[in-house]
Amino acid sequence: MRRLVRAFWIVVALAFLLEAWLWDRLEPIVARIVGHLPWGRLRGAVIAGIKTLPPAATLVVFVIPAIALVPIKLAGLWLLANDRWLAAVALLVLAKLVGLGVAAFVFDATRDKLLQIGWFRAVYRRVTAWRDWAHDEVKPVRRRVRAILRLIRPRRTSRLLRRLAHMRHRTTRPAHAA
Repeated sequence: MRRLVRAFWIVVALAFLLEAWLWDRLEPIVARIVGHLPWGRLRGAVIAGIKTLPPAATLVVFVIPAIALVPIKLAGLWLLANDRWLAAVALLVLAKLVGLGVAAFVFDATRDKLLQIGWFRAVYRRVTAWRDWAHDEVKPVRRRVRAILRLIRPRRTSRLLRRLAHMRHRTTRPAHAA
């Protein structure tokens, strides 16, 4: 029974870390996309406007992307109800990725104001603690997987893997470093 409970918590930790990993990886991509849009002045004005808002109003700004995705998620559920599984899954995954990316970007712009709200700061600290816990839970599994991969990994890195590593490096750099 202990092993089963341990496996359950490792799966929970992995799911949490996947969400956190996506958050970290999608924020710079969205920032880069937004940086290339022709409405740079508007973007600057929006960020400047956010800085003038009180913390409670900033919370509304942070929640808007999640609310905006509700119709898309409902469309995904409608597709599921009409037996269009592939389209539904694709739409829901897309909504999840876009939602996470936009939320990460908006959170980065509103973080200072949001952390002025006491309950939000407490939730933020709790989520950060969960993230640290998840990393600690998964560490032994990651070590084992890396050891196994070292044994089976080919000596020469393929061209595809080098390109993927290069793309990953480009997307994890801060937008201002590009």
